[in-house]
Amino acid sequence: MAPKGASEDLLGLLRVPLLWVAALSFFANLLLLAPALFMLQLFDRVLTSQSQDTLLLLLLGVGIALLLTLALDYLRSRLQGVAGNLVAESLSPRIAKIMLVQAAQRSGRERREGLRDVAALRQLFSAQGLLAVFDAPWVFVYVAVIWLAHPVLGVAALLSALLMLALAFANDRWTRRDIEQLQRRASEATRYFENSLQNAEVAQSLGMAGALIERWQVLNAAVTRLQGPTARRSVAMAALTRLVRQAVQVILQALGAYLVITGAGTPGVMVATTILLGRALAPIEQIVGSWRVLAEGRLALEHLRQLLGTAAEEVDAMPLPAPTGQLSAEGLVYRTEADRIILAGVSLRLAAGEALAIVGPSGAGKSTLLRLLIGIWKPSAGVVRLDQVDLSRWSRSEVGPWLGHVPQDVELFAGTVAENIARLQPVDADRVVRAAQRAGVHELILQLAEGYETAVDPAGALLSPGQRQRIALARALYGEPRLLILDEPNSNLDGAGELALAEALRALHGEVTVVLVTHRSTLMQHVDQAMVLEAGRVKHYGPLAEVLQAMQSGGAGGAARAQVVPMPGGSVAQRA
Repeated sequence: MAPKGASEDLLGLLRVPLLWVAALSFFANLLLLAPALFMLQLFDRVLTSQSQDTLLLLLLGVGIALLLTLALDYLRSRLQGVAGNLVAESLSPRIAKIMLVQAAQRSGRERREGLRDVAALRQLFSAQGLLAVFDAPWVFVYVAVIWLAHPVLGVAALLSALLMLALAFANDRWTRRDIEQLQRRASEATRYFENSLQNAEVAQSLGMAGALIERWQVLNAAVTRLQGPTARRSVAMAALTRLVRQAVQVILQALGAYLVITGAGTPGVMVATTILLGRALAPIEQIVGSWRVLAEGRLALEHLRQLLGTAAEEVDAMPLPAPTGQLSAEGLVYRTEADRIILAGVSLRLAAGEALAIVGPSGAGKSTLLRLLIGIWKPSAGVVRLDQVDLSRWSRSEVGPWLGHVPQDVELFAGTVAENIARLQPVDADRVVRAAQRAGVHELILQLAEGYETAVDPAGALLSPGQRQRIALARALYGEPRLLILDEPNSNLDGAGELALAEALRALHGEVTVVLVTHRSTLMQHVDQAMVLEAGRVKHYGPLAEVLQAMQSGGAGGAARAQVVPMPGGSVAQRA
């Protein structure tokens, strides 16, 4: 089944409210024929017959028509705004989820402006220019009515409408590229500054703020340089469109007057056709005047369709039983979009409750392997299986509670310590405390200003890196995880924290499958297997004792399961 966030579903979401707006626009424009018909009857019937009853009847009819037009116009404007809110509320969670997935995958193709595109689409639904788009096709209806009044006036009205449409088309061709480039440069400048704020502490402490702002100003200056010409072109086209509309109305009035003078027409026809032409050309003028909002909304819609199109399909598979923790990987290969190979042919197998330590020099692909094992990245080739099930076929919402993960760069979320440990779900006090105790961080949390209710600053200003790392371990152990992935979990820990981590690993042995990256020998005694990676390839893999023996001997004396290729730098203990 196609995912709910597919681009076709976006069009379906927009189709229903837009059809309602189109239906109301049809009746509203139909009723707007009433003023022109009133003027026609006024000049050709009332003034000649001097009938007050006819005048009163015409006034009553046009009054009712205008009131109905007011009601319909109000309803379609309100419906347009409500539809914009509904579309934004429906799209925002989907777009946010896709952005989170792509940011976790670090594929390089994520659009960080996805939610801004949703806001631009909402703004489009609040713009009067969108209603003008629905009114614009009525130009041909009004021209047909004018043609029925007199063919000469009809030809003049048709030429005037085509001229206005040509101006609108020229405005699109003239400004589309500028608006797209302006949006792209503005997004680049905003994204650069937002990314810089994440490193504000370093920038401020090293005196880099001035250089950072100068670079941002350079990007912003490029936006300003584009903004000026784009604004001038838009304003010039809007002014030219207004001038042309007024000119063609004057010409049509003069032509109508000529027909009256020559006896080929009546004053009523002259006045009525002028009103109809003004009504026909007004939406086109409004579209040109609102072109930037319409163009930005169109670009936002296209961006959202592309973003929704990148979402991977989620198959509604039958729910699977809770995993035991058996983990295997077969021939894992991972290459970047630049075709750079990070991992090549990595395989491993862990029984439920076993622990594996992965070591190797920086850039060997250790963190990449962990991301593949937990399923947030997809391998270019090969497969990761949890309890013999391809991990990619397991929905994240279903498998997530059975996984624990402490990344290399630990980030906590805005909320309390308890909410972070509970993975932002409703706090179950017993489970939160149990997870903290298993991680050996319960006493540390109690020493905080407000204990488990201590507010967490996402930037980490209130908690040290070591405290954040230990709380992240408690978050990973929340619930009943069957697989625990740890990327250098002791990188920021002091002696007490490292002892607590070692005790947690000892207690988990045999219950939870653990894969950890470490460079310290203190954690190695709690693992069953070891793997050495170098340049994305396995240099040693097997039972811990055999791998250590093979590495120390530098020969082929290990068991058959261990790849006895010597690793520069000596043993794990020596590298630590």
